[in-house]
Amino acid sequence: MIAQGFNEFQTPILTASSPEGARDFLVPSRLNPGKFYALPQAPQQFKQLLMVSGFDKYFQIAPCFRDEDARADRSPGEFYQLDMEMSFATQEDVFAAIEPVMAGVFEEISAHTGKAREVTPAPFPRIPYKESMLKYGNDKPDLRIDIICSDVSQFFIEDGVEFKACQGIVKGGGTVRAIPAPNTKDKPRSFFDKMNGWAQREMQAPGLGYIRFEAGENGLEGKGPIAKFFPADVLVRMAAHAGVGDGDALFFAAGKETDAVKLTGAARAEIGRQLDMIDEGVFKFCWIVDFPMFEWDEDNKKIDFSHNPFSMPQSPAGMDAMAVLDAADTDAKKLDILAYQYDIVCNGIELSSGAIRNHRPDVMYKAFAMAGYDQAAVDSEFSGMITAFKYGAPPHGGIAPGIDRIVMLLAGAENIREVIVFPMNGSAQDLMMNAPAEVPAKSLRELHLRLDLPKEK
Repeated sequence: MIAQGFNEFQTPILTASSPEGARDFLVPSRLNPGKFYALPQAPQQFKQLLMVSGFDKYFQIAPCFRDEDARADRSPGEFYQLDMEMSFATQEDVFAAIEPVMAGVFEEISAHTGKAREVTPAPFPRIPYKESMLKYGNDKPDLRIDIICSDVSQFFIEDGVEFKACQGIVKGGGTVRAIPAPNTKDKPRSFFDKMNGWAQREMQAPGLGYIRFEAGENGLEGKGPIAKFFPADVLVRMAAHAGVGDGDALFFAAGKETDAVKLTGAARAEIGRQLDMIDEGVFKFCWIVDFPMFEWDEDNKKIDFSHNPFSMPQSPAGMDAMAVLDAADTDAKKLDILAYQYDIVCNGIELSSGAIRNHRPDVMYKAFAMAGYDQAAVDSEFSGMITAFKYGAPPHGGIAPGIDRIVMLLAGAENIREVIVFPMNGSAQDLMMNAPAEVPAKSLRELHLRLDLPKEK
């Protein structure tokens, strides 16, 4: 980073709460009774303020704190990221800055482990979000698995098809996704039954229908429990559409789009494992781009930000960003707006999200208003940043790859706890240091706090 002209800064740890998408860790202030600091979920506002201050390239190995549940690729409580930001930058400028760092780190360190691995050469592939969801069933595809999924809904409602269960799903607004299982001609019936059982057990899905394709006297033929519901010509066209042939099979995930897509992504990964398709000798990188600016919040029945509230909306050449937002006068049109947001992914692990920032106060107020936040809320939550932007801010953007996840990939670990020197358990407890722990009543009085603990069951 230094070789590329970036300046290293250390940003504050005690700061204000900021809606980054997770719960804050709060720190009560003794000198300001009733008020709280928040540990930073990320140095987002600080690094954007540095861009306004005239430092055009910033980075740090930043500690971040989020009150989240543990996962295999996420440690509860704290983590570190290679945080960077640059001014007068396009999306491609950010990619050009971070790709040699990622490639260099993975090439050099994997060589030192004695297991030198092939690394995707720059420029890394760019995959639009919608394309990734369609082809891979998620927005963090493991490109080591050579399986491309597809939407085959139309083949289930053609004339002559009698598979009523899926016909009802498609006609009701749902979808059917096909997941190829290549070279399964010699696989026994138990392989397909186990995949169906896996879907029911692990994914709580109704199951995974399947069709096996074999060359017959009259061309490609379908075999299996549901093949009989399809005319021969429909099977041939569906196989061509899904990219399968003699000796291959198709599994089917059906339901509401969100449910079908989730099952598709998980089934693709499971098929890759079962068929030994995952090459452990490579690191395959890609960028996921063109994320939607907004999404539908089903719980609250409203439009909300889908990725990062500080992102700039995309606009066609010659069209102003504000005009794009003004033209979105319905919820459907809002959901069609794309943002300059991007993720960097390696071997199915999201290493980081980033964006070209919304640096214009007028566009920021408008975007937040579309998500249900009035101007007073923006001025209150982001007072430092919005005030600075009013004096003029350069276009800027950045990203922050997770150091812990990078180390996990390099070490070949299955769980991030294996590469944390003092890991917490799944309940966010450090059993060795007895943290978190009760504190003396005197300390609570100094902080003007009184406990209201839940009653024991």
